[in-house]
Amino acid sequence: MADQVNAPTLGFIGFGNMAQAMAKGLVEAGALPGTRIYATAAHFDKLQASTAALGAHACEDARGVVKASDFVVVAVKPHLVASVLEPVRDALAAPGKAVISVAAGCGFDFYEGVLAPGTHHLSTIPNTPIAVGAGVVACEQRHSLSEGELAAFEDLFGQVALIEWVDGKLLSTASAIAGCGPAFAAMFLETLGDAGVKHGLPRAAAYRLAAQMMMGTAKLHLETGTHPGAMKDAVCSPGGTTIKGVASLEKDAFRGAVINAIDAIEG
Repeated sequence: MADQVNAPTLGFIGFGNMAQAMAKGLVEAGALPGTRIYATAAHFDKLQASTAALGAHACEDARGVVKASDFVVVAVKPHLVASVLEPVRDALAAPGKAVISVAAGCGFDFYEGVLAPGTHHLSTIPNTPIAVGAGVVACEQRHSLSEGELAAFEDLFGQVALIEWVDGKLLSTASAIAGCGPAFAAMFLETLGDAGVKHGLPRAAAYRLAAQMMMGTAKLHLETGTHPGAMKDAVCSPGGTTIKGVASLEKDAFRGAVINAIDAIEG
């Protein structure tokens, strides 16, 4: 468990699904107590319910969030960022404040034009598994955080996510893979479950088997660095059942379908 007494305060401007996933992951991992989290959102009644579940603070406006927070997470729709930040533009430039963006498509250059000169900021793209401490936070290599702020950011979010630094022009691709990928993985999980049910497995058991398999395979790669092709080959015995399934997937353009999905997002 982290040193919660000296932990930074974290504020959210916008408290939708992604912001709540980040807050939930940090609280449940013991990385940050809810009492050090502040949030504001358009619908105050819903915000109060969401923050209460985490022991966090609901603020009536962005000014309250910025005043209370060391890190201010911008978690509104991209087209709203500029207008939402305008009233707190000067406050965000104050010493001890740093802006962390999770708004897709809003990179370093965008924030240089929106924020006051000298404001410290970093653009990131997290994904929803951060809610269970198994997330990804893709970060733009170009940023203006101080060394201390950067260390604090990595120390905090590194407890609930893999932090991957990428060039700004590749942030959208990283987002497509890690941010959109959970939807594709969930479809694969659901489909494996359907196949299990087709052949007689109870649905709950089929989902558990598929989910544990997916988690274990991912963990095996992350912990060993084994090439995915070698991991596949290790399961494929000559003339065996697995290679027959692999051949069927290849026939049905499984790889091409996945690549096409990323192309569709990037296009």
